[in-house]
Amino acid sequence: MVPKDPVMLLSYVNTQLRDHFSSLDELCASMDLEKDSLLAKLSAIQYAYDDEQNQFV
Repeated sequence: MVPKDPVMLLSYVNTQLRDHFSSLDELCASMDLEKDSLLAKLSAIQYAYDDEQNQFV
């Protein structure tokens, strides 16, 4: 289950990206997450996905 709190979500998603997925698209497809919704939730706390680093920064 994916955390609902944005800060916990950030930590969870970055850990998943680091340990299990090579891209945000792969993570979203595997976990059945809506990419736009995830981007919006993390943008609300001033984080954006960086393709090169494969994490939210």
